[in-house]
Amino acid sequence: MATTRTANAHWEGPLLQGQGTVSLDSSGVGTFEVTWPSRAEQPDGRTSPEELIAAAHSTCYSMALSHTLAGAGTPPEKVDTRADVTLQPGEGITGVHLTVRASVPGVSAADFEKAAQAAKEGCPVSQALKGTTITLDAALA
Repeated sequence: MATTRTANAHWEGPLLQGQGTVSLDSSGVGTFEVTWPSRAEQPDGRTSPEELIAAAHSTCYSMALSHTLAGAGTPPEKVDTRADVTLQPGEGITGVHLTVRASVPGVSAADFEKAAQAAKEGCPVSQALKGTTITLDAALA
């Protein structure tokens, strides 16, 4: 069964001086402020589309890696993933770098690397971001 999740954005004014909000409607966990400076310069307590993509990608990747490892008979104790999404104004999103550290009893470094790469390729958010370069630094904790 397919699922749909919903967020809404509201923007007022021109790009550089304007401001807006994004609400996470499906979960109801909050509404967050956005501005161009928070996107292209310093966050100053506001979010950006790139931060939201980073949150989605790090979560999706952790889930995909956990599933891949469990399917191979070596379920992880923990998976910690950081996603760094780079925005180059005028060009767009130029890359995503995933850094993962995991505690996986009984898995070899080679099998972990294989699972980590498979998760990078199979994660639905990675699939959605195929138009950009995704790099991976994966290691056992």
